[in-house]
Amino acid sequence: MAELREEEGPFDATAAAVAHHRWLLGASTDHMAELGYPERKRLHNLKYFTWVEQQGKSSEELNALWDPDHWAAIQAQVPAIDRLIDEFNAAVGT
Repeated sequence: MAELREEEGPFDATAAAVAHHRWLLGASTDHMAELGYPERKRLHNLKYFTWVEQQGKSSEELNALWDPDHWAAIQAQVPAIDRLIDEFNAAVGT
């Protein structure tokens, strides 16, 4: 991070706005791919290195991402997480 900060300067609000405009709002379908099952499975398998070998997750945790019930459980946490965010913001005065 120090090297990047030295090369590019601080990542302040202006730099964030520029990055948002360029990389998110400026994205087009040229940067997208429609993935069938084989392509999705290939990308999923690429996660093994970062999830299991680098982050110490289990293969079971990685494979759970294929289960629709896993994502329903994540989605069900949104109200509780939103409450925690609101409580935190109130506690720090934002």
